[in-house]
Amino acid sequence: MEIRKPAVAGTFYPDNKSELQEVINTHLNENQTNFSAENIFGIVAPHAGYVYSGGTAASVYNLLKGKTYSTVIVVSPSHRAFFHGISIYQGDAYETPLGIVEVDKELREKISQSDSEIEISDLGHGKEHALEVQLPFLQTVLPEFKLLPIVIGDQSGAHVYNLAKKLSEFHSKDILIVASSDLSHFYTREKADEIDGIIERHINNFDFEQLQADLEIRKCEACGGGGIVALMKAAKECGYNKSKVLQHTDSGDINGDTNEVVGYLSAVIYD
Repeated sequence: MEIRKPAVAGTFYPDNKSELQEVINTHLNENQTNFSAENIFGIVAPHAGYVYSGGTAASVYNLLKGKTYSTVIVVSPSHRAFFHGISIYQGDAYETPLGIVEVDKELREKISQSDSEIEISDLGHGKEHALEVQLPFLQTVLPEFKLLPIVIGDQSGAHVYNLAKKLSEFHSKDILIVASSDLSHFYTREKADEIDGIIERHINNFDFEQLQADLEIRKCEACGGGGIVALMKAAKECGYNKSKVLQHTDSGDINGDTNEVVGYLSAVIYD
């Protein structure tokens, strides 16, 4: 088997299985929410180190407890490699300290078939943390599932909307989509709240078209913004039209530095 080994275990999250499980369970226990949704199409979760964004991620992962999905599609930005189009991991599985998650090869073939913009490769997967850090949370809150790991190399509107089309074409009730994204980086908290608030409003208003437009003119910033837009547009095509931000935080909540913060939010797309 070709297995993508953990790249950021020991830095973004613990590399010891029992310690990792304890950290995740603590985040889940401390970030309960009264909100619930029966039919969840997808979620948005941050991808910083767990010490910074683990609690925000946990708030939305709590909604998945008790649910089952045959496949989870994780859509990630590419932080380390720029390439045109979209890459679905070519190997057999991803691995974390909590175990191995098999790739859904059948769905991979369907989504990539006859589409030159979506290729099966290892482009963007090697050292990418944004996809990897979602997996231990998924392994904790869900029973066994297969994974479709997608990295977007070019987040232009054409690529994002094409991905949304593909995601909607092959969607079923037992598929969950996770958009991995942080928000703005290294502004003052006041400025970050202003520009990150734009993204929060667009998600709460289910306005993915304006979100994409504002991202393109840099009125707001999100390193995984294209994934959020693709998730929401695909949801719309499948008859889902509700979205809610559950938690919005920044790095200053943890380290006390409000002069240069990184923003995080978690959200759910549902009907």
